[in-house]
Amino acid sequence: MMALIVALNGASCAAQPENKRYEAEFLSLFDTVTRIVGYAESKEKFSEQAQLIHDSLEEYHRLYDIYTDYEGVNNIKTINEQAGIAPVKVDRRIIDLLIFAKEAYGTTNGQLNVAMGSVLKIWHDYREAGIDNPENAKLPSLEQLAAAAEHIDINKVIIDEENSTVFLEDPEMSLDVGGIAKGYATERVAQIAEENGITSALISVGGNVRAIGTRGDGTPWKVGVQNPIDEAGDNVCDVTLTDASLVTSGTYERFYVVDGQKYHHIIDPDTLFPANYYVSVTILCKDSGMADALAKIFNMPYEEGLALIENLPDTEALWVFPDGSLKYSSGFPIDL
Repeated sequence: MMALIVALNGASCAAQPENKRYEAEFLSLFDTVTRIVGYAESKEKFSEQAQLIHDSLEEYHRLYDIYTDYEGVNNIKTINEQAGIAPVKVDRRIIDLLIFAKEAYGTTNGQLNVAMGSVLKIWHDYREAGIDNPENAKLPSLEQLAAAAEHIDINKVIIDEENSTVFLEDPEMSLDVGGIAKGYATERVAQIAEENGITSALISVGGNVRAIGTRGDGTPWKVGVQNPIDEAGDNVCDVTLTDASLVTSGTYERFYVVDGQKYHHIIDPDTLFPANYYVSVTILCKDSGMADALAKIFNMPYEEGLALIENLPDTEALWVFPDGSLKYSSGFPIDL
């Protein structure tokens, strides 16, 4: 259910007298908070725009869900349940996501792998158990993880575009699209919003931010990059956005503690354990889905990640290290 909060911040920010700034927030999608900021001529007009964005995101949420069944919907959960059994006929939006994910697998040198569900489920279960019962929090064994990693070959995800089906050849394989679904859906929904005449909005789905146009006064949107170390809530820096995306992944998002050590949710496919090079990585590029995928440079040594980013057009990155120091790509618009 959508919880809509519309706030009027005054006409002083508007490009024209009739356009005012409004906000909406809802909590029901992609297991995170979604926030929309936009400029419109009235509260009613903005509510219509926010509802369009919410409803579009909700459709993607249901399609990409790995935990919940929805009446009349074959989603990622359905595909996983039919692993090794039969192809599943799915919505074109699932086909497109998985094609994009396979391309991103190559771009990220395998760091973004939606076929890692068997490994990620183990970590998810241990993390949830540790959060529920901290005194008995435990780590999965390397043997357990290695056995699951025998079933993460993305080439065994068979996509039949003509028949609109997906089949997992390995019966012990499962998909987990959590590393890309939010960004991909945010990008597609931003495009839907633009097609419906929305020219000034900022969509934030968790750490995935997509700017449509500029603010009401014609200036770029300004988005803060959270400081993952400073509990006071100060930002590392501010970034200006116009028709672009900013995505941050960090250790502060989902984690549990075992013997005083924090174990976060970003799993390195090479070690099968959480990577510890950084506390956060931020990607700036045009496409929110690609930004989400590229945030997996979190698992790469700095020099390797930097080389990848510098070879991509219109793409920048910011790394925050455990000691609080920063490094960023050559074109990152840093505003400290």
